[in-house]
Amino acid sequence: MGVSVLFSFLCLLLISLGTSNFVNGDFLQCLSNNSQTPIPIYTPNTSDFSSVLLSTIHNLRFFSSTTLKPHFIITPLQEYHVQAAVICSREHRIQIKVRSGGHDYEGVSYVSDVPFVLVDLSNLRSISVDVDDRSSWVQSGATVGELYYRIAEKSKTLGFPAGLCPTVGVGGHFSGGGEGTMVRKYGLAADNVIDARMVDVNGRILDRESMGEDLFWAIRGGGGASFGVILAWKIRLVPVPPIVTVFRIDKTFDQGITPLVLKWQEVAHKLPQELFIRLILGGGKAVKAAFLSMFLGRAEDLLIVMKDRFPELGLESKDCREMSWIQSTLYFANLPVEGSLDVLLNRTQSKRYSKGKSDYVNEPISQIGLEGIYRRLLKEERPGMTFNPYGGRMNEILESEIPFPHREGSIFQIQYLTIWRGEGVEASKKSISWIRELYRYMAPYVSKSPRAAFINYRDLDLGQSKNGTATYVQGSAWGSKYFKSNYERLVQVKSKVDPENFFRYEQSIPTTTS
Repeated sequence: MGVSVLFSFLCLLLISLGTSNFVNGDFLQCLSNNSQTPIPIYTPNTSDFSSVLLSTIHNLRFFSSTTLKPHFIITPLQEYHVQAAVICSREHRIQIKVRSGGHDYEGVSYVSDVPFVLVDLSNLRSISVDVDDRSSWVQSGATVGELYYRIAEKSKTLGFPAGLCPTVGVGGHFSGGGEGTMVRKYGLAADNVIDARMVDVNGRILDRESMGEDLFWAIRGGGGASFGVILAWKIRLVPVPPIVTVFRIDKTFDQGITPLVLKWQEVAHKLPQELFIRLILGGGKAVKAAFLSMFLGRAEDLLIVMKDRFPELGLESKDCREMSWIQSTLYFANLPVEGSLDVLLNRTQSKRYSKGKSDYVNEPISQIGLEGIYRRLLKEERPGMTFNPYGGRMNEILESEIPFPHREGSIFQIQYLTIWRGEGVEASKKSISWIRELYRYMAPYVSKSPRAAFINYRDLDLGQSKNGTATYVQGSAWGSKYFKSNYERLVQVKSKVDPENFFRYEQSIPTTTS
């Protein structure tokens, strides 16, 4: 069955589902009554249901035979299609889940433990770039790669400080914060959002003026899915030089990585804002370290900075590659730098089984702490720890400016990741147990009271509720880690704009009366 499925045919299919919530096709009739044009809808009985569901699922851990599938997948073509989906889901008391790119670390944007409707925004991905105004409107279903491509079409000296993976949808990425190689110069993606369009619980389309500053504050880093459906974002584009410089230096354990890691911890967050050096520790058969960097400037200037501030790394001119900013987005995505930029428009995602976690570090990890990390990295087949430096612009923005609070005091962030091959309980159990053990080991070396975490690297180990029904106290188990003291304000906003807790998921913001 093609994308333009007829409502009348769907109603006949619906009877075979045997679900009382959808008897007689009332839900579908509601959608028809509230939309000017037919809404593309898929049911488990349509031939391409599974392919549409899988299309933007990055983590195969959430596409097993036992995973509860949505009763419908709605793929809106117009904003009013989203309005209809919200109105009818609320009227028929059906849980709604919304996904933009499908990179959710725990799959909560398209998986539920109760019957639900999935609204997939992948068709809402228009992007308009205004070079004179240095701004862009981008719909939530667009990917980061598509956004970068459209900016580069219009300007060689404008960019945007978002993430490294081109197939990430901007909807979830921006609403959780969004960080990339320019985080030290310009902050997060969410720090550079200047307007938005969203559908609220009453089915109204709101912009910044009509939603008010409290709600606008909440959706920029507080997780938009707790408050409504974000349709589009207006973002502030940032200046980039015509030429940037990148480098990657790999070191093995035998080459003495510990002194380099210790020095990196001391200097990476204090370097000029234009310089971002990511550290990656890998394991498996041997411990190794990679220093991956982008500098907003020419190689000759970078070499001067590195010789003065981090000479131990031994950076030489032969290690440096000069290129345009848009080419650097290809470089960090492991795509051919000299190839066509059209690859950024490719929405096809890699598929894998994985589990991720995160931490924030306020003081350098000691040599003893690093040695314990090395031992654990050798125990897993495909482990990784990515250290992203902060400082710079991140230190200049108040923790309360947006819900994302990890600013001054956080010298770097850690992302833990393990990837395994093939479906199976044993493989999954082994790798997840490994990453949890590493996370427990790291407790003395990371932030405390609370032990902070990054919502873009969602982690249900921090706590979760069934069907998004957490109380204020239960929600603080993860809310205080993701948002610190901003959790309280998020609860107040939620209680005001969605008092009946319609927009909810396993780690959503609760209301004061939940």
